[in-house]
Parts: sequence; C-alpha cells; structure tokens
Amino acid sequence: MIQSILLVALGGAAGSVARFLVVTAAGRMMPGWPLGTLVVNVVGSLAIGVAYVLLAQRAAIAPLVVAGFLGGFTTFSAFSLDAMKLWEGGQAMQAGAYVAASVILSLAAVALGAALARSITA
Repeated sequence: MIQSILLVALGGAAGSVARFLVVTAAGRMMPGWPLGTLVVNVVGSLAIGVAYVLLAQRAAIAPLVVAGFLGGFTTFSAFSLDAMKLWEGGQAMQAGAYVAASVILSLAAVALGAALARSITA
C-alpha cells in the first residue's frame, strides 16, 4: 500500500506540473479563454482511455499513471472514464445521469463555494 501511495504522489506531482505548463502556454496563445483547461481535459481523457486498455494487465504501474499522473493532470479524465464504463456496461441512463449530475452539481458547488467565500471576506 505504501508503494502505491508513493507512486500516486510521484505521478501526481508530475501531472500537476504538466498541467501548469500546458495551461500557462495555452493562456499565452489565447488570453481570456480557458484553452489550457480544455486542452488538458481532452488530452487527459484521451490518455486515460489509452491507459485503461494498455495498463489493464499492468496493475503495478497503474497507480503511477492513472491515479497519479492523470489525476494530477486532470480529474476530468477520471470522470470521462467513469462515464464511458457505465455506457459500455449497457447503463446508458446511468451514464447520462452521472454526466448531468456531475456537471450541474459541480457548477452549483463552485458558485456556492465562491458565494460563501465572498460572504466571509465581505
């Protein structure tokens, strides 16, 4: 278990740095629009799809790559993988509900969090 935690931490650090670099570079290319976040989410989702298939037989390295690097790079990839697994498992309604609930509840949560913080600092 300790080894897995260390792998996740190492991968997470690398993924976070990679995200920072991508977002920073994209912000210079298109200021005022979250191009970097879009790129990170799409690339991360592509990468987790590849990792999901290729690392299925390599459980020892999966924590480094999936939970670690990709988790640090973008949690959106995990969301996308979970939705895909529901869809592929024949649970189309659950996949749709999961996607809708995740987006709606996350937007509501960020608005609530910002409102709470503003009320505290006002």
